[in-house]
Amino acid sequence: MRRRILVSAGEASGDLYAALVVEELRRSWPDAEFFGCTGPRLRAAGVKTIVDAASLAVVGLVEVVAHLPRIYGEYRKLLAAADEEKTDLAILTDSPDFHLRVAKQLHARGVPVAYLVAPQVWAWRRGRVKTMRRVLRHLLCIFPFEKEFFDREGVRATYIGHPLASLVKPSMGKEAFFRKHGLDLTRPLVAVLPGSRRGESARHLPALMDAAERLVCGWVSKEPSKEPSEEPTEKPRAQPLSFLLPASANTGAAFFRQRLGKSPIRVIEGESWDAMAHADLALAASGTVTVEAALLGTPMVTFYKVTAASWGMGRMLVDVPFYSMVNLVAGRAVVPELMQGRMTGERIAQEARRLLTDPVARGRMLAGLAEVRDKLSGGGNAPQRAAGIIQEILEGQAAHVS
Repeated sequence: MRRRILVSAGEASGDLYAALVVEELRRSWPDAEFFGCTGPRLRAAGVKTIVDAASLAVVGLVEVVAHLPRIYGEYRKLLAAADEEKTDLAILTDSPDFHLRVAKQLHARGVPVAYLVAPQVWAWRRGRVKTMRRVLRHLLCIFPFEKEFFDREGVRATYIGHPLASLVKPSMGKEAFFRKHGLDLTRPLVAVLPGSRRGESARHLPALMDAAERLVCGWVSKEPSKEPSEEPTEKPRAQPLSFLLPASANTGAAFFRQRLGKSPIRVIEGESWDAMAHADLALAASGTVTVEAALLGTPMVTFYKVTAASWGMGRMLVDVPFYSMVNLVAGRAVVPELMQGRMTGERIAQEARRLLTDPVARGRMLAGLAEVRDKLSGGGNAPQRAAGIIQEILEGQAAHVS
């Protein structure tokens, strides 16, 4: 029997995670048909596109309002395809505002739903738990603390490990990477990671550019002046750092180059894992990239900024001790978090300078990142575990029908 599986991902990270699961499922079911809401990774895995995931990539409680009519149209298109294809199972990944609505409709149609990447109901909108308990066949958690929460709430959940734990690694050595990009091995390298979407990157760039200028200007040594007609004086000589911004495929290098002007920040196409792995420090927007940096063992300063209206609404709704997933996994403040009004060039430069020059602070952070890496690797091979659970759901469904 040829299986028909709907796969949907609305974020770049979800697109990657779902594609890894599809690749595992194809090993057991080479004739299965996959279709749904796709990004480039799912398309490369052979998933037929019904909806382009890029059409759902909107961030912010207020910002999303203007896009609702278009998103609703994509929602209806996806459900129509689910009906037409007579879907056997759905794999919905992240993007809970969209996917929990899809899950409710699929559940009503008798389609079992496996949900990959748990909605962060432990932080806000806890009322969603009731819906999840009712409409999800299985929740696949990628962070270790989530399973305990969902077990208490009666949602069937499994911690599968983080999909990136066995995947994130550089593609080349440090010397080769520095040589490729004309970097000086004697200069500290700072990876600048403003976000994977244009809107968030545009909000973050001014403070990051300011921070880079402050770091370059403040990174000085002193040497005697050699003017023969004057008494020796101490003359500051700038020791420049290197800054690399690896542009994501979604945002594109041209977007950043148009905005950076004479900033010391250089843009490269992709290569984010190499840039992070070989950097002395990452300036990272809160999100998946901070998990990647932790897995690579790169010290970081995290930040995020949204519109004032979204921040005000979020402050009333969100109840978490930390904003960064690195700190949430660790259960303590491993990396500095500069959110909203605290995200200034001055504060970023201050934290960056501390981590670049204070070996005690740097060593403490490296130990914390190693602890986080161990926790994220604890579930084993995440895509394989997810595929195994999904196979059990479908086989159980088939046995029940027969």
